[in-house]
Amino acid sequence: MLDEDLRAQLKSYLERLRRSVVLTGLRSEGSDSSDLEELLSQIAATSDLVTAEVSSEAPEGWPENPAFLPRRPSFAIQAAGETSRVNFAGLPLGHEFTSLVLALLQVGGHPPRVSDEVLERVDALEGPLHFETYYSQSCQVCPDVVQALNLLAARNPAISHVAIDGATFASEVEEREILAVPSVWLNGERFTEGRVDLDDILARLETSVETRTPKRDRDRFDMLIVGGGPAGAAAAVYAARKGLTTGIVTDRFGGQLLDTLGVDNFISVLHTEGPQLASALEAHVADYEVEVIKRESAKRLIPGDEISIELASGETLRARSVVLAPGASWRNMDVRGESEYRTRGVTYCPHCDGPLFKDKRVAVVGGGNSGAEAAIDLSGIASHVTLLEFLDDLKADEVLRQRLESLPNVDVITSARTTEVVGDGKRVTGLNYEDRTTGTQNSLETSGVFVQIGLLPNTDWLEDTVERTSHGEIVVGLDGRTNVPGVYAAGDATTTPYKQIIIAAGEGAKAALGAFDYLIRKPSDEAN
Repeated sequence: MLDEDLRAQLKSYLERLRRSVVLTGLRSEGSDSSDLEELLSQIAATSDLVTAEVSSEAPEGWPENPAFLPRRPSFAIQAAGETSRVNFAGLPLGHEFTSLVLALLQVGGHPPRVSDEVLERVDALEGPLHFETYYSQSCQVCPDVVQALNLLAARNPAISHVAIDGATFASEVEEREILAVPSVWLNGERFTEGRVDLDDILARLETSVETRTPKRDRDRFDMLIVGGGPAGAAAAVYAARKGLTTGIVTDRFGGQLLDTLGVDNFISVLHTEGPQLASALEAHVADYEVEVIKRESAKRLIPGDEISIELASGETLRARSVVLAPGASWRNMDVRGESEYRTRGVTYCPHCDGPLFKDKRVAVVGGGNSGAEAAIDLSGIASHVTLLEFLDDLKADEVLRQRLESLPNVDVITSARTTEVVGDGKRVTGLNYEDRTTGTQNSLETSGVFVQIGLLPNTDWLEDTVERTSHGEIVVGLDGRTNVPGVYAAGDATTTPYKQIIIAAGEGAKAALGAFDYLIRKPSDEAN
């Protein structure tokens, strides 16, 4: 189950345990049962403070789900003498193995890496709050959600959490009509879907406006950065190192990295994953005096000697200079039914949601590298994959096209213009498209539509202020400057070619240096 290297790493981590931990497993029939017993026994063997026991009967106090009892295989992680509040249904391997390790540490008394203020907010939550999170082992987004809810449950006796492998408990996924992960349920009702962090969850659970609204250290900056991806993070580090009062406004720190699986071309890092790189960027920024304003998005830029950024919340921040690094988002098809069935069959992440479509027919829209890779990945899960490309030929690299041709359960349709996503009111049932060569209308039976047609810059809010191209990209000079004095830009939202992580980071540093040069040459103003 766990190889020698992994057991050695686990042993090193569990040396941080401060109290005894009991793993209580509920076995199922078949191979899953032996796998569960092997996993728990291997974990227990790495620390004298961990014991494991597996039973065929649910022990007293076992977390119950009236609709789906009992979940087998599953297990609880509990401190000796306490009730089971942190639980896993299925085996948390793949991306979720890290969640298992952190859960062991947190239940075992190792302090979580969050501020005392956040812990006070967790302790103040009133229950009972019973969370259930459905995940897939290939989902790089799911661990953040699972780990946040495990922390709540490990910390607060009024909270419990079960992390459920959707592939293992496919009947529940079907019954609850879950077509996107992570999917979180609270006390039997749907709570949220998609990426949320600990702050997001706390904000939704808290009832006091005073508690929800963070206190700002300042509302005026020497340099304000909009966007928390690689470009924004690099700009913040370079600005802070110049001694400037620096702030970052970001809806989610990490940007597109949070939706990126493998990163193998970030020079000096042989391999990492998007969320891990995003965490490293955030930690690097946190090492400097940078005020990070999360869960906020910019609504309007107001030029002037002192530049103002109006936030969607209504708050206005002011700065002597601004670096725009808002990044880009998945491009929508903009066809009937797409928004209606988003997360109900329409999805943009094959790695996250692919396992939910096991043995079903799915469609991939987009014939570039991302579309071809999605079709190849899905071919090992779905019963059949149809790839639709608008152009007369695929844009994907030749090696990917050859791989597609070799797969017996993949069909490729070119010159296809998607016109509608069809559903039964609850979930996707099909897709309509037009043959651009003949003009004929066609229907395709499918349970899932994976949209892979590129990215759009997040710049609509800059209309009539900053010069943009017809595609919405911010026009920048060699030093990142825009047409607005004091406003610079970097990253995937700009006209800089080659949208790559390492290029975005470099352009962020360049834009910050350009803005710094602007500030030192700008006449001083007593008002600033």
